[in-house]
Amino acid sequence: MELTFLGTGAGRPSRQRNVTSAALRLPSPSNSVWLFDAGEGTQHKLLETSIKLNRIDRIFITHMHGDHTFGLAGLLSTRAYDGGVDPVTVYGPKGLREMLQSMLDWSGTRITYDIHYVEVEEGIIYDDGQFSVEAAALEHRVPCFGYRIVERDRLGRLDAAKLKEAGVPAGPLYGRLKAGDDIVLDDGLIVCSADVTGPCIPGRVVTILGDTKPCSGALRLARGADLLVHEATFEAGLEEKAEAYGHATTVQAAEIAREAGAHKLVMTHFSSRYDLDEAARLEEEARTRFPASFAAYDGAQFSVECRC
Repeated sequence: MELTFLGTGAGRPSRQRNVTSAALRLPSPSNSVWLFDAGEGTQHKLLETSIKLNRIDRIFITHMHGDHTFGLAGLLSTRAYDGGVDPVTVYGPKGLREMLQSMLDWSGTRITYDIHYVEVEEGIIYDDGQFSVEAAALEHRVPCFGYRIVERDRLGRLDAAKLKEAGVPAGPLYGRLKAGDDIVLDDGLIVCSADVTGPCIPGRVVTILGDTKPCSGALRLARGADLLVHEATFEAGLEEKAEAYGHATTVQAAEIAREAGAHKLVMTHFSSRYDLDEAARLEEEARTRFPASFAAYDGAQFSVECRC
């Protein structure tokens, strides 16, 4: 799994940062790409990556503010031009479908694939057996959600010595055992998958939050996350300003990560008052509370490794 930041600025684009969007690459067998928010210019930023539009099959919108939504219609239009034929499911707050369909209809945009809409409420909003997505309400100036992506735990690796001891011949039976199935050998011996595989491999957890001030919803979604994406619109010391606008500071984001027991914090949604040169200072502020804190920039990629 890999998360690519397509925009890391707040409110409006700047010369150094585009507005908010991030793309999560999923592992096989799906190899899908899930997009989280789509501020204006998102499709331009995608052109700077190896991500193909037709690989994006789910889009999760955190809230209706333009710096998170104004690039969505154009992206979906280009996806049709690029030969995208598979359906896309768009998740977001109430009103998203009406806004997006109005833009597509009034502009005469012809979409050659189905768009499915899911109006987000708190709880599990997606589960395909390999990944589930949980949504929770955050605290911002408009209804806003965060998303917790959870990979299902996987069976451990096959133990070659145990397979040999049990007399399992190499071939398709290995695959069945790897998939968790018990097998019966030609001599009638039953070989249980659990007896020839190593410890279970815990699934990875990625939490991506929309705009928010510190709140219980953010903390709940961030519990034990391998990678937590939290906004940090303002520097430490501007907590009153952050509160007034429904945002967070670097230190507040770090405190959520620490309290939640997250493994890595990536901050984003920085005010345009901060140049890229100040990223190191913003990181250091957060690291006073949570050492594994990083400031994202447009094009930054973060791998989410298995905790084997």
